Amino acid sequence: MAKLVSLADGVAHLVRDGDVVALEGFTHLIPFAAGHEIIRQGRQDLTLVRMTPDVIYDQLIGAGCARRLVFSWGGNPGVGSLHRFRDAVQHAWPRPLELEEHSHAGMANRYVAGASGLSFAVLRGYTGTDLPGHTTNIRPITCPFTGETLTAVPALRPDVTVVHAQRADRNGNVQMWGITGVQKEAVLAAHRSLVTVEEIVDELEPVPGQVVLPGWAVTAVAEVPGGAHPSYAHGYSVRDNDFYRDWDAVSRHRDTFRAWLDEHVHKAGAAA
Repeated sequence: MAKLVSLADGVAHLVRDGDVVALEGFTHLIPFAAGHEIIRQGRQDLTLVRMTPDVIYDQLIGAGCARRLVFSWGGNPGVGSLHRFRDAVQHAWPRPLELEEHSHAGMANRYVAGASGLSFAVLRGYTGTDLPGHTTNIRPITCPFTGETLTAVPALRPDVTVVHAQRADRNGNVQMWGITGVQKEAVLAAHRSLVTVEEIVDELEPVPGQVVLPGWAVTAVAEVPGGAHPSYAHGYSVRDNDFYRDWDAVSRHRDTFRAWLDEHVHKAGAAA
């Protein structure tokens, strides 16, 4: 059964140096507050996993938390490059960053395989791309029934998955709706999970299109209102488009990034 914890305690107990960590959320419900707490607690040598690493991973990479990135596409949506990500790859600042790149379909199927207790996933993806030439764990496989050549990719089993959702009840059952991406699969694939939510309620009222994660499938839940900002939580907040635009200038240079990190992550955490 999921435990109700503070964000600081949840990160302290569930995210460890050297872990494989997935912070999932596709445009919507991105767990920014949890990512900032990981930075504040000084986690190191993480393998970060995400289907579309955007600003939160730029921040984690720039803060020196990441050793390796497993991903499909990376950028500041609607704006451009992730400058801290680029600096790490091109100039090893603040430390070298290893890359493992996949397609969206490959990543999604890897999570599904992990959630299903399988060792790998099979799909028709990657055909016509040069990704198999750069990513060693993308392998051709022959279908034993038709003889067709398909692609196999290993299951993703993060040490810990972190997601944000709208609500949870006091038994740790989690409810999310709107654009839900692969949060469900990422949580079920993980050995441990932390879910931040907008609010904890006595009872979860049904919502059309909802996804419910039962309390027995979640390790811990933390109430963190606004925990997805600058992304959004459908029904609770709207996307802060100005932040994404402004991030381009903030992150472009190391000094402005470090100043932002000190002011908005480290000092903000101390004030809270």
